[in-house]
Amino acid sequence: MKPGPFLQLDRVIHEKVRMGLMSMLAASPELSFTELREGLQLTDGNLTTHIRTLQEAGYVAVTKAYRDNRPLTTCALTPAGRKAFAEYLALLAEIVRQNRGAA
Repeated sequence: MKPGPFLQLDRVIHEKVRMGLMSMLAASPELSFTELREGLQLTDGNLTTHIRTLQEAGYVAVTKAYRDNRPLTTCALTPAGRKAFAEYLALLAEIVRQNRGAA
């Protein structure tokens, strides 16, 4: 196995919570902060930190609004985020392909 593919993994996405966030957002046009928090079983602070990291990388857009006079924060993948996640998954698939039968 060549180490090249491992070295190319996007470190922003590769962290397990952020990979979970990207996976959830890739499957839906947008999700609320509450849906993400409950789906990943995170604290508010932990989720906020990971969302901020993805937002700073340009992968996630955050929208703050009000619904029924209550604050509502939603997240969605940006086009760059969708592209980066697709490339990340393709690289993981290549790593798996290269290692089939190696064990």
